[in-house]
Amino acid sequence: MTTSTSYRVMPGPEHFLPPSAASMGIRLPDPGQGHIHGSIVSEEEALEEAARQFLSAKVPTIFPGPLVLWAWNDKAAKKAKAVRHLYETIKECVDSSCQQAMLIPMPDYRPKYPKINPEIEINPNHPNLTIWHNKIDACMFVGVHCHQANLSLKIIRGGTNCYTIAMCAQAGHEDAMLSVRDATADKIIRLADWVKKLKGSVAPPAKH
Repeated sequence: MTTSTSYRVMPGPEHFLPPSAASMGIRLPDPGQGHIHGSIVSEEEALEEAARQFLSAKVPTIFPGPLVLWAWNDKAAKKAKAVRHLYETIKECVDSSCQQAMLIPMPDYRPKYPKINPEIEINPNHPNLTIWHNKIDACMFVGVHCHQANLSLKIIRGGTNCYTIAMCAQAGHEDAMLSVRDATADKIIRLADWVKKLKGSVAPPAKH
């Protein structure tokens, strides 16, 4: 099943101000589904593709947001542990000679003016700077409030060629290249399981 639009949510750079994917006809997945480039797929297919993107990237990166960084309830604490497990799994499964897994937190959304340090955290107002600085080619947002994720995903798509994955606790994100909705700790662990399962079957990036 695919969307009725010909628009595809692909890595950029797209434009200085890319259109919102929703305005181009991209719709959110239903429960049990995800989307890849705007096309509706099964949730399992989306998790498998996310694992492939991590394993083929030079700098696979997770950007955890405040909804998992702060232990404001038991679910958040469980999700944080699952995110850490996913990061450790990616780090163990990639080729350290040509790949570097990273975890860069997004603890709050206050602008870090007049200067941000893209080595320490992503600033949702300038996420492209962190992508450029660390040469990130595939990243995942998890635990990020939807309004900030939508803003950041558009900026990244507009100014970089980074492949974006959104693991959303709500309905997903049209502006990511790949999105899974209703994210739980179990789904994050399932993604880690896919990374383990596909280890060795996905070609790493070419060495330079």
